[in-house]
Amino acid sequence: MTKKALAVLLLFVLAFASQAWANKTSVAVKASESVAAGTEVTITINVTHKGNSGFHHTNWVTVKADGVEIARWDFKGKSLPESAEFIREVKYTVTKPVEIIAQGHCNLHGSKGPVAFKIAVQ
Repeated sequence: MTKKALAVLLLFVLAFASQAWANKTSVAVKASESVAAGTEVTITINVTHKGNSGFHHTNWVTVKADGVEIARWDFKGKSLPESAEFIREVKYTVTKPVEIIAQGHCNLHGSKGPVAFKIAVQ
């Protein structure tokens, strides 16, 4: 095998292997677990992603309540998140038990997946 072919093969393998180790955006959700009906709660989304440059960054974060989007933050090369770890908050009035789903996405590597959090009504 020639050196050029070996170099191309090595780059190909590293490109696909790096996806397994790639830093994907992850989120954690914090809110009250149980509230009275009609209570406005603050839902805190902790976002983590190692990479915050115009080339490699979290490009969106969403929050849904029972499948309906209640908040979305979009980021671009000129309007990046403030750091590799950041927090966003959204207020939501709970009228019945609700499932909150949050997810963030890296512009290069994708997401670690959605995170669910349930709020019960007392």
